[in-house]
Amino acid sequence: MQVSSGFNDKSDIERQTIRKVVWRLVPFLMVCYLLAFIDRGNVGMASLQMNHDLGMSAKVFGFGSSLFFISYFFCEVPSNLALQKYGARVWIARIMVTWGIVSASTALVHDATTFYILRFLLGAAEAGFFPGVLLYLSYWIPASYRARIVATFMVAIPAASFIGSPISALLLQMDGIGGLRGWHWLFLLEGIPTVLLGITCLFMLTNKPEDAKWLKDDERKWLVDALANETRAPKKILDMPLTKLFRNRYVLCLALVDTCASAAGSTLSVWQPQLLKSFGLSVMQTGLLNSIPYLVASVLMVYWGRRSDRVKERRWHTVVPMLLIGLGLFATSLSGSLVPTIFMLCAVLVGAYSFKGPFWALATDMLSNSAVAAGLATINAIANLLGGGLMVNVYGWVKEATGSYALALMPLAVLTLISVATLLLLTRNGRGQSGRYANKTETA
Repeated sequence: MQVSSGFNDKSDIERQTIRKVVWRLVPFLMVCYLLAFIDRGNVGMASLQMNHDLGMSAKVFGFGSSLFFISYFFCEVPSNLALQKYGARVWIARIMVTWGIVSASTALVHDATTFYILRFLLGAAEAGFFPGVLLYLSYWIPASYRARIVATFMVAIPAASFIGSPISALLLQMDGIGGLRGWHWLFLLEGIPTVLLGITCLFMLTNKPEDAKWLKDDERKWLVDALANETRAPKKILDMPLTKLFRNRYVLCLALVDTCASAAGSTLSVWQPQLLKSFGLSVMQTGLLNSIPYLVASVLMVYWGRRSDRVKERRWHTVVPMLLIGLGLFATSLSGSLVPTIFMLCAVLVGAYSFKGPFWALATDMLSNSAVAAGLATINAIANLLGGGLMVNVYGWVKEATGSYALALMPLAVLTLISVATLLLLTRNGRGQSGRYANKTETA
């Protein structure tokens, strides 16, 4: 069966099948991911009140925030393997219900210790959601569509801060209602919807195309055949024991590259509200201005993912956003006024999120069908541990030592340069073209 991959040579059956799959799965998963990042990142806005109430220093807050990524690291690969075994419908529902309960329970925090415990539990609860969705989409979306679909799905990340920051700022204004502080209401009212949406997963998601009764017989056959054809191409990373996967040079290099964007996005989600508020803004002004870089990133990351698919190129579509991250971080660290800082933060977040569609399409192309579940989870777990667990802490340490929110961005800028060099070396033979990773295989 001939499966087209260009933009202008698609058959009618291909167009209508992809359209049905995208509209059935992607908007719903985007909303799920939107809530994931609201629940993960709302601690940044909550800190504007919570840190004072609990007497937490920048170092304590940074350490507590980083515990999310440490438990995430240890639980991510087992969670993704469980999704592969039990199916996305049940497992994604389980993930969402548990993280929604833990997120809402953060309203019960009363000291640094309980903050540490609940951030650790939140990471364990949410672990596996993102690589699980990537794995799930690989069951449904042919490779030639993945960069744009992944970029569209991941719009939920910047959209979470664009939507979540003003909402969180408004919830903080509920201070005193029912005897609760504003940050208590923030965690409660942003955690409960996740539980309800998690239950909805049981009715919305279908595990595999073979089970999709909402596709016609010819549509289902086309999709199953198209995906089966892709699994026959040799890959750089084949199936291997988990211990070897964590030592595989391609996996480790991809994880380091992803650390760049993960560190930029995670650190800014936690610290950007405090950076902006340091310019003398009110809580509401901080919430509104904090949302601007995420709005810009939401628009441009979809364009960049579509462009990567259209020209069938991954390498430079991943490198250019990384360079933008580095440039933005260096410039922000030197900026001393509000408006240039916002422009530079826009550059950082546009780079961090435009990176994701081409990068995850590139990573998925390099993994064999049998290694994709553990491979994606391993890459994401390591990147989150280093980018979130380590770099969020580093930011807090440098801020405490220098007193400058801007100078604390310098370690991130250095990390970005290392990640760019790593990706250029990793893809120097394949050149990052879609489907160009079939010339070599790696088993150890």
